[in-house]
Formats: sequence, C-alpha cells, structure tokens
Amino acid sequence: MQEMSRKTQHFTDSVIRRMTRIAIANNAINLAQGFPDFDPPKELTDRLAEISAIGPHQYPITMGAPNFRRALAKKCGRFMGRSIDPETEVVVTIGSTEAMVDTLFALTNPGDKVIMFSPYFENYRAQTLLVGCEPIFVPLIPPTFHYDANVLEDAFKQGAKAILICNPSNPSGKVFTREELTQIAELAIKYDTYVIMDEVYEHIVYAPHQHIYMNSLPGMWERTVSCSSLSKTYSITGWRLGYAIAPQHIMDKIKQYHDFNTVGAPSPLMEAAVVGLEMPDSYYEEFGAHYAHMKKLFTEGLDRIGIEYTDPQGAYFVLANIGQFMKKGQSDVEFCEEMAKKVGVAVVPGTSFFMEDVPDIVRMHFAKKDETLYEALNRLSDMKSKMA
Repeated sequence: MQEMSRKTQHFTDSVIRRMTRIAIANNAINLAQGFPDFDPPKELTDRLAEISAIGPHQYPITMGAPNFRRALAKKCGRFMGRSIDPETEVVVTIGSTEAMVDTLFALTNPGDKVIMFSPYFENYRAQTLLVGCEPIFVPLIPPTFHYDANVLEDAFKQGAKAILICNPSNPSGKVFTREELTQIAELAIKYDTYVIMDEVYEHIVYAPHQHIYMNSLPGMWERTVSCSSLSKTYSITGWRLGYAIAPQHIMDKIKQYHDFNTVGAPSPLMEAAVVGLEMPDSYYEEFGAHYAHMKKLFTEGLDRIGIEYTDPQGAYFVLANIGQFMKKGQSDVEFCEEMAKKVGVAVVPGTSFFMEDVPDIVRMHFAKKDETLYEALNRLSDMKSKMA
C-alpha cells in the first residue's frame, strides 16, 4: 500500500475528546471537555423549535446567512467599538476551530513560523503542523501566566509570519492586559506579523480583569483576525457556529478556504441563533455573573479539599496540581484515566497543553450546574484514598 500522510505523525488524537469518551465509559463527571450541562437561553431553543418546522433547511450562502452576518456584525461591532461590514469583513464557519484553520491557510505558507504561548489549547499546535508551519512557543509563567518580553521578541525575530493568541486563555484562564496586548501589537507592527486571536471566552472575564480586543488597538485592525463562536457565550457548543472577523484584504483569502473546506454552516441553526446575537447588554452581565458564581463555588470547594490550583482571570478552567495523589512513575495521562475510573471525575492531563515539563498538572472546568459541581467536589474530597 502507498504511504499515507506524514502530517499527523507529530501529534495524537485529541486527549480532551479522548477523556470525554473515557468519562462516558466510566460514568464519570466530565470536567475534561469544556461544555456546560445546563440549557442554552430559552429564546434560542424556542426559536429553533419554530425553525425546525418552517426552515430554512437547504444550503445557506457559503459565507453565512445574510441576516445572521448582519446580526453578528452588529453585536461584535458593539463590543469591539467599530463598524463591521457583514458583506466584506465576516465569514461564518463550523465553529471557531474552522475559523482558525481557514485563517492559518489564508495567512501562511508551508515552512512559515507561528508564535503561540504555552500553555496552549491542543488544537493550535496540531492546526499549525497540518498547514505545514513550525510553531514557536513562548512560555507563560505561573501562577499569573505573565511572559518574558525579551523571550517574546526573540520569537518575533525568528521571522514569524503570525502569532496566535487565546484571550481569555484556555487552559490558563489568563486575561491579557491592555499593556501586554499593546506590547504584542507593537512587536507585530515592528516585525510585520499577523495576529490571530481566539476570543471564544470574550464574555467570561472575572473582575477586575477586562477583555480588550486586539483589533481595537491602534494600527491592529489591518493585521488582526478575530476568531470566535457562539458556543461558549450562548451555551450551544454542539451548534458549531463560529466566525472570523478581519479586514477585507485578509477576509477575501479566508473566504476562499472556507468555501472549499466546509461549504457553509447549518442553515436552521444560523436562523435560530440570530435571537441570541440580538440579546441586550443585560444578557452578558447575567451570563458573566453566572460564571463568576460557578467559579466561586468550585474554587472554594477545591480550597476546602486542599487541592492547589491557579486562579483563573477568565474562561472556565483551573489548572490543578495533583502531584500529591500520583503514584511514583505514573504519567499524568495514566493518572487521569485511572482517576476517571476510581474517582468518577474526568479531567485533562496537563501535558496536552504545555511544552514545558508539567508532570503533575491537570485541567478541570467548572461550566456545570451547581449540583454537578457539588457532586464532583464530593468525589474529589476522598481522591487520595481512592487513588492509593
């Protein structure tokens, strides 16, 4: 038989999604893959029920249904502080994952270098390798996950075509400050580098931290692509409605890849989701307060149990230290698989996210109902005896 592609030889399957399968097999509470167990806003599900009967059910316009793009441009423009053209500066994708891949294809050529911070969402490295690029990692230093400015500039000096930033960050929960983003922006302009932003957690930020859009900074609209989705903001991760926003000269290229990659996002889901995009500002305030409540419930529970963790500034993840529970010589992957079986809680091994050596870190998420979090904390409370 002919040799198959060598592109996947440098990474495995998604460890996050693998842990979901392990959670299901062991009836474990899934704190691994980041999706909620509570319902989306009723306005969306009611509208979806209507659309299921009346349609649309056929192919949409490839770049996204016009009314969905108009609503998206209006909502994003409101928060970004600029007018966005729904015809020339927006494309609707199959989740933010596709938006990121299309953007990488549009901006880079095989052999180009892409900067990303470590820890990073596992998809980024795989996507960068799949488009034939070389990742350059800049460490974020716990517990605040700040970076060394000299190390960052050294990465730019290597001739990077783009830098990829998740803000707020998965898995660290870091929210980049205006000063940090301004410093990155100045380097991007100095070294003529594109900036790809993953901003899916843009509305999950804990006081006093604030989310700043990179494309709102001076000189950055022209070289920034903002990738995001409705998944987290409206609790509809299974709807797979993502998007990219960029200036027309970049968007024209992204659209070309999108057109032949996935054709278009689901018509009925776009139609139903318009009501979400038209939510008033009060929705986002209540949404943020709900996540602040879940964070408080979960982290206070970890404090009582005695599990050390880094306090997230945004998103809905904590990085927890489980070294006290590990057996000698046990890998974090082995530990997480055993933990799902014996403790009944599924989490993600830290080696999925770090280029640095982190043998005793796991990622947990808290986007769950109160009763789910209480039960997870109850199971975690006697982890030492269960894992002995």
